[in-house]
Formats: sequence, structure tokens, C-alpha cells
Amino acid sequence: MTETKTKTILRALAGETLPTPPIWMMRQAGRYLPEYRATRAQAGDFLSLCYNSDLAAEVTLQPIRRYGFDAAILFADILLLPQALGPKLWFETGEGPRMETTTTMDQVRALKPVEAIHDTLAPVYETVRILSRELPRETTLIGFAGAPWTVATYMIAGRGTKDQGPAHALKNTDRATFTALIDRLTEATVEYLSQQVLAGAEVIKLFDSWAGSLKGADFDDFAVKPATRIIAELKARHPGLPIIAFPREAGDGYIGFAAKTGADCVAIDNSVTPEWAAENVQTTGCVQGNLSPTHMVTGGQDLIDATRRVVQAFKNGPHIFNLGHGITPDANPDNVALMIDTVRNG
Repeated sequence: MTETKTKTILRALAGETLPTPPIWMMRQAGRYLPEYRATRAQAGDFLSLCYNSDLAAEVTLQPIRRYGFDAAILFADILLLPQALGPKLWFETGEGPRMETTTTMDQVRALKPVEAIHDTLAPVYETVRILSRELPRETTLIGFAGAPWTVATYMIAGRGTKDQGPAHALKNTDRATFTALIDRLTEATVEYLSQQVLAGAEVIKLFDSWAGSLKGADFDDFAVKPATRIIAELKARHPGLPIIAFPREAGDGYIGFAAKTGADCVAIDNSVTPEWAAENVQTTGCVQGNLSPTHMVTGGQDLIDATRRVVQAFKNGPHIFNLGHGITPDANPDNVALMIDTVRNG
């Protein structure tokens, strides 16, 4: 067996049921860590950190050094890709991202051609190359991008919104423009992720953070179909590449999502129970999840019990332990250590 095939994340993604699930954590390089905050201060601001390959690699490595997770995920942001297509992007302190809006067909047509994104995104690929060299040999390197629908919601609204209302409005009133934007993002996402793989990413994750607000045929058209296109193209270019899909808050949409899209694993948020996911999703392959991030704040016996519940629910099939969403800035780093110890030692 080759070294690569012995990595626990890759074994789970290949469908193997392991006695102890591999573990990593969404947003594991982030504001809950004092060493992250120090490095971000050194960078000056969030976007400068994303585009400084050495510092982005450093914050990716920090949680690996501290906790020994089984995987590292590239430190970047889902909005770097649309920025590379032309719209201005900035971050308001304490409020999050702001973006020049894209809401008309002329604006979609004015986006840069897909092949032009690599000049802007070159520092991200360099971060991947650094990590590929510097990560421990047993640690899997995950690359990622936002799914087209989720990225489009920010491009259309110019910011995050609670209900993705502006994107739904454009979808419902100007389907042609909306579809053209989704198509451009789908093509660009393939190119972006393919370059990450060429730079050394071993696994790809597609984050569709707002998939749950798509209902009925819209879920199929704008969550399932773009993911299917992206995954098929990536697997054609990179045979054997494992891909994790995360259609957050999809509910019943989780059922069959892997089969429809070709994903090797479906990440599950914590709006569904692990028992439900084991019965309805894990039956057809690997699942990732799904401890509530609130336990990283509150800790204690509730954290231990909830962690054990997730491990127990998924023990009869391939499973990657993770949170149901990203860890929050108010989390206690000691609770992360407690979670890991509980997963690995019972």
C-alpha cells in the first residue's frame, strides 16, 4: 500500500469504514486561535493574508501543529474567485465582505474570461505548493471553492444576506442573466480547483453554504447540476480525485446528493441528526460531520456526549468527523482538544 493510500481521510473517502474516524474542522485556521490573530495582524488585513502565500500557509499549518488534525484545508476565501473575475472585493471590519454587484447581463458579459483568473489567484496556488511541501506526510491537503450558487449570492447582493433575497429575486425575474452568471462561475470554479490540484491539493471540497435556501427544481438546477458539472470535469482531468460536497441545510436534499453529483462524500450540517444522516445518507457512501459548532464554545460533558453520539451514529460506515459548520471566533481552543481526544480515545 502506498503512503498516499494509508492517509485516513483518503481511506474514508474511498469508502472504508475505519475504527476511529479521521478528523478535521471547518475554519480550523481562524480567529479562535491566538496564533492566527497574531499572523493576521502581521499581514495587515484579511485579503492581504489570503494573498500572502507564506502567511496563508502559516495559518493553515497552525492548527495542524497545535492539534494534529488528519487534514489541513487551504486558507483562502470563497470570494477570491469572483474577485479574480473582475468585481471589486473588500472587507468591512466586524461586518464581513463587500463586493461590487453583478446583476445585469452586460455586467456578466464584462466579467473577465475564465482563463484570466490565474494571474490574480497565483498566490493561492503558491500557498498550496508550500503546504504540499511542509505538511506532515500523514496529513491530507484539502483545496476548496464556493459552489456557484453560494458565490453568486454574494456577487448579486454585494454582501452576505440572511435569506439570499437579492439572488432569488434575480433568479426569478431575469433567469437568463442569473443562469449566465451561474454558468460562468461553474466554468471558473473548475479551472480554479484544477489548478489547486495541480499545485498539490489531494482532496477538493465544494462549499454550497446557502444551498438550503434553494427549493424544489431550483435546488436541482442551481445546486445539483453545477456541482455535477464541476465534479465530472475535475474527475475527468484528475482521475481518482476525491471530492467532498457540502450543500448546507439541504435537508432531504442530502439524500442521493452524492449519487447525483458524483461526489465521494457529502458533508452534513447540524440541522439534521447524525442518526438520520446515517440512515439516509451514509448508506450510499462517506459522510462528513456533524457536531454543532456551539459545543466548541460551551465545552464540558455536553461536548463529550455529543461527540460520542456522532461517532456512534456513523460507526458502521465511512465517516470523517467534523463540525456541522465552521468553528466560531468565540470558541475555546481547549474544547477543540477535548473534542479530538474524545473522537480518538472514546
